[in-house]
Amino acid sequence: MGWFSKSTAEEKSLPWIPLTSIEALMKALESTERPALFFKHSTRCSISIMALSRLEQRWAMAPEDCDIYFIDLLNHRDVSNELAEQTNIVHQSPQAILVRNGEVIYTATHGDIDAGEMAKLLSH
Repeated sequence: MGWFSKSTAEEKSLPWIPLTSIEALMKALESTERPALFFKHSTRCSISIMALSRLEQRWAMAPEDCDIYFIDLLNHRDVSNELAEQTNIVHQSPQAILVRNGEVIYTATHGDIDAGEMAKLLSH
């Protein structure tokens, strides 16, 4: 397979919930029904695109196990900035922040974003 060939792996589509307002972010952060993954993504960044693709391919949790939120940084930087302020985690892109019961239990950026590690944390 060449550098630019399409992958033969099955494409996965996750049930992303787009976060487009600070109000929706606050509601997601306040929820204690399920853990929440927040993924900050820049559609213009090849590293972000690669991290998103890798996360989607390796995500193994059922939709009812964790809500997964998508923050488009180009269109909703205000939401990203508010998430950084609420969690006290410096903004980066791409970035994954996993919250359970109002507490950050995982954060990673770039190539360190690991769906398997998140699954382990949520299984406890």
